[in-house]
Amino acid sequence: MNAYVLVAEDDVKQAEVIRRYLEREGHSCLVVHDGRAAIDEVRRRRPDLLVLDVMMPLVDGLDVCRVLRRECEVPVLMLTARSTEEDLLLGLDLGADDYMTKPYSPRELMARIRTLLRRTRATVAPDDPVLRIGALAVDPVRRTVELDGRQVVCTPGEFEILAAMAAEPERVFTRRQLLALTRGFDLYITERTIDVHVLNLRKKIEAVPRRPAYLQTVYGVGYKLMDGTRAR
Repeated sequence: MNAYVLVAEDDVKQAEVIRRYLEREGHSCLVVHDGRAAIDEVRRRRPDLLVLDVMMPLVDGLDVCRVLRRECEVPVLMLTARSTEEDLLLGLDLGADDYMTKPYSPRELMARIRTLLRRTRATVAPDDPVLRIGALAVDPVRRTVELDGRQVVCTPGEFEILAAMAAEPERVFTRRQLLALTRGFDLYITERTIDVHVLNLRKKIEAVPRRPAYLQTVYGVGYKLMDGTRAR
């Protein structure tokens, strides 16, 4: 699973450690040291994964993520010294797919990268049909989402949740089940991560996000995906 990984980290020593570990695993890697350079490089040559430090000069990591999410779906793993749940949720809300706090083990970082690359590169058999739920179409082969023929741009994490639920419409999923399907329990991510992704998905696919017709809440349990004909 050789990949091209862009590392945006202003700490030169940390960036060098990450680069060495990535290359040891067979990946190609480019290191940049400020947010402006990260944006320019993603636009120039789309990486398979962006490892993005939050605190960087010129443009910080949060703004980098905000800019890139308007333009593309590159998977983003954020690195930060901030460890509060509010900081984690802010990063995820902006479209990050995973989040590690400093200090971290380089071996754990590599495990996170392997998991994220597997998840974002996973495909199903070419003859598998597009999953259609009402006016919503989820294509697990091309990893695309359309609503009434209009493309809906999703982050990798959002897509995994939607694809899992589209495969079993009307099934009630707990947050823990969705977390296991999309990330696995080897990652230190809370179940509130799922709430953030669902909130963002509702903004993209619901006519009235506060009265969802597709991604409906089952209070005290979790969520289910309906055909969009009625809101509850």
